[in-house]
Amino acid sequence: MKFVLGVRRNIFVLLGWLVWSGLTMTHTELSPDMGLTVMTGAALMIFIVMLGCVFAVNRHAEQLSEMLKEPFGTLILTLAVAAIEVSLMLQIMMSGNQTPSMLRDTVFATLMIMLNGMVGLSLVAGGWRHFEQTFNLRGALSFLHLIAPLSLILLVMPSRTLSSSGPTLIPAQEIFLGLLCILAYLLFLLMQTTRHKELFENLTNFANEPGTSEPSSITTHNKPRSVLLSSTGLIFAVTPIVLLADFLGDFISYGIETLHAPAELGGLIIASLVLIPESLSAYRGALNNQMQRSVNICLGSALSSIALTVPAVMLAAGFQDLKLVLGIGGGSSTMLYATLITVLITLMSGRTTVLQGHVHLVLFLGYLFLIFYP
Repeated sequence: MKFVLGVRRNIFVLLGWLVWSGLTMTHTELSPDMGLTVMTGAALMIFIVMLGCVFAVNRHAEQLSEMLKEPFGTLILTLAVAAIEVSLMLQIMMSGNQTPSMLRDTVFATLMIMLNGMVGLSLVAGGWRHFEQTFNLRGALSFLHLIAPLSLILLVMPSRTLSSSGPTLIPAQEIFLGLLCILAYLLFLLMQTTRHKELFENLTNFANEPGTSEPSSITTHNKPRSVLLSSTGLIFAVTPIVLLADFLGDFISYGIETLHAPAELGGLIIASLVLIPESLSAYRGALNNQMQRSVNICLGSALSSIALTVPAVMLAAGFQDLKLVLGIGGGSSTMLYATLITVLITLMSGRTTVLQGHVHLVLFLGYLFLIFYP
């Protein structure tokens, strides 16, 4: 019975492995030669299977979250998402099908989705059900303390530097900024998981509130085995996502080129694929009056995207001699400034309301509008 239940819960992971095996053994590539209808259908199937695998990754990460508690649980979830995001972009960029701005567009889309879209949706959902919600102000500001300078340095500064033409960086600048991001993030993790982990924990003891007690079904005796099984399942679910990314990248590139769609749309698609399950976790946390978990997820995803995804992709691009376009400009830079200021104002109150959520959702809609009408 447990075996059958395990197969049902991981059906998309098994499908992912089967789809990749079939495409690889038959040497199939998504191209217009197979016909537009067939190509679109195959791409849609791959996207659905990859999305199911991402949900499986999210499920295994949440199981680890339940066993390891905060902040380690949310940390595992954000690191798993960062690993998927890095793998997807590297696979697509190495295939030579995407523009040099793929990294910039995906990271910027991640910031807009999490800091505006999901923060706004979580505040609105939680506000309607619980009126006002609280979170650990110092922990939230600790996230923003890194998100604000790193996002401006990596997304705005490349358009202002003089060592290279255009919104790019020379290798020395990329190495310096990459090391700076990694060092800052490591120091943050050290603070988050050791000396100041109480800043990222729920302010309310939910065990004393009816209907909000935390599950404790994992016994101490079985905990190491359960952690090992969930970790193995997480890795097993991540791998087909990475392997299928190349096939999906071919379709995204062809679709953007054929429809003359904005290049930023590719970054939005990749970020959405990766962030949908994590966004649902943040949404559920707000509904369950666990706003601290929602804040940790939203801000943690934004921070890991900047501090981990960008250095990893820059390192790989350097080895492959790929040019990266990093700087944003025009309406995008204004949108980034407005987002950071609004997030700061929201966090400074220490309490969340529906009105704050509506403001973030307005900014997210503005981001979507500017993709098509820059």
